[in-house]
Amino acid sequence: MRLLLLADTHLPKRARELPAQVWAAVEAADVVVHAGDWVDEATLDALLARSRRLVGVHGNNDGPRLRARLPEVARAEVGGVRLAVVHETGSAAGRERRCDELFGPGSPQPVDVLVFGHSHIPWDSTTPSGLRLLNPGSPTDRRRQRHCTYLTARAHGGRLADVVLHRLPPRTPARG
Repeated sequence: MRLLLLADTHLPKRARELPAQVWAAVEAADVVVHAGDWVDEATLDALLARSRRLVGVHGNNDGPRLRARLPEVARAEVGGVRLAVVHETGSAAGRERRCDELFGPGSPQPVDVLVFGHSHIPWDSTTPSGLRLLNPGSPTDRRRQRHCTYLTARAHGGRLADVVLHRLPPRTPARG
């Protein structure tokens, strides 16, 4: 199973549309995971229409209409890998401990991988209990990062593999 991990698309505030490279990744993916801050329903509708399967949550910048359509926490099994998706996990300090408590082996509903967003900063770590934490960054708003980013991965036989951070080329400003 091929996965595409996105977060913090912030359309149309940070960009007019998702980059072509991201749409190509959507077409190639078996499952698209979005960790919130869509901002507009059109992005959700477009991803629903073009994805084989979409797993997503709302973020802090998503209004009542998106919140009515998307949960705060989503869970899915993909290729035997148990995923949870949230928008925020709090500050980087203590993240592994907090996420272990909420989603790790000792939690009520443990998962193998937690996908999150909010910071726009790519993150890939493993907690002491073995929970994998992934943040794909943002494909449209690089904030303090050098590049806009997203992640791809493969899930098979209960294992996550081939996790790749993709850096998008700089956008060229629109000419008027």
